[in-house]
Amino acid sequence: MKNLLTRLKTAFSKPAPGPARQQEHLQHQPHEPQSDAAEEVLINAYCTVWDLPALDFPHTLAGRRDLSDPELAPHLSGFVGYVLGRGDGQMTRNRYHAMRHIQRVQQHLSLGIAPAQLDAFAGWAQRANAIAFLTDGSIRDPQGRILLDADGAEPDDQAALPYPQQAWQRKQRSEQALAQRGFTPSASLPPLISEPELRMRAPDEIAARAFALLAVAVRAESLNDALNSGEPLTPEQLFQRLPAAQAALTPNEREFMATAQPSEEAIAKFGWRYEAAYLLEWALGLVDVLPFPDAICDVPLTSRTLLQAGDLQGALHAARMRPDSEILDALDQHYRLHWIVRQAQVQQQPAPAGLNADVLMERHHALNWLVRFEGNDWDDVDTPT
Repeated sequence: MKNLLTRLKTAFSKPAPGPARQQEHLQHQPHEPQSDAAEEVLINAYCTVWDLPALDFPHTLAGRRDLSDPELAPHLSGFVGYVLGRGDGQMTRNRYHAMRHIQRVQQHLSLGIAPAQLDAFAGWAQRANAIAFLTDGSIRDPQGRILLDADGAEPDDQAALPYPQQAWQRKQRSEQALAQRGFTPSASLPPLISEPELRMRAPDEIAARAFALLAVAVRAESLNDALNSGEPLTPEQLFQRLPAAQAALTPNEREFMATAQPSEEAIAKFGWRYEAAYLLEWALGLVDVLPFPDAICDVPLTSRTLLQAGDLQGALHAARMRPDSEILDALDQHYRLHWIVRQAQVQQQPAPAGLNADVLMERHHALNWLVRFEGNDWDDVDTPT
């Protein structure tokens, strides 16, 4: 937090970006603060933490919004475009991490700060896990070091990548745990979401999703069996046994359930949803163990767990939600293992011994949904590695 003003001097020795450049990324930008202190520095802070630290230093607040503001999401999307358009547009280390940070932003503040308060701002920005956008078009870490220059110039090689300390620690623990099993994911893979940034989905939403996943998985299995002999279970029969499922179906799931003869591809895809259902049962504490992803889950146990619960209230009564830290640990390890599997696929090789690619895909999808990755609903959840 030392000498932030010194680091920022160059930012204000250059002209600010022209109107076209500002419009490119700041079409939803709050107005500049009106203040008698002409020397105030205008800083837009993009914070990933959910509970914002108190602004415990003198400042002029020009604007503040969170994800409940419908204009923030398109603004952040525009900001990602701004990041990707700097310099020659090639993906670089800092550009990638700045983009991932923006995709995790939950709070956006526009602040006027007197030069004497910039070190205090730096401490606050560190606690808020914020990056700063300045009027010269640069993006900086809390200490004022350049992550991305407006013109694509080389950044400060001392600039800190924008992740909370908990995220770095979890990444290190995951790498050590996987190394003990003989797996070595790329050290360049980033940290993931951590406790200060987390808004875990509520138990009732998780339980409802688990019922829906079980319903479509049983339907897929029934259709697959019917290809050989017998009649498949109808959606009505499934909803009688799993009454909580129907209201929780996604648009894609409703289409699958309503189709009398889905494609073999659809049947196979939804048949794997047992894995996602088991993952959510584990998160709810309805099953005790999340085995290493080297084999398919215990399908009879997965079905029996929710069938015995009967309905949503029964499942919630039995649930004992796992600590956030356990779920985040599982996400971090599955993300890194999923990268290993995809690298093998790129090289047209089978998944390394001890890893099941389909299990990893389903679990990674469910874990990303649990932590609200990119704010997407189930059908739109992505699993980038």
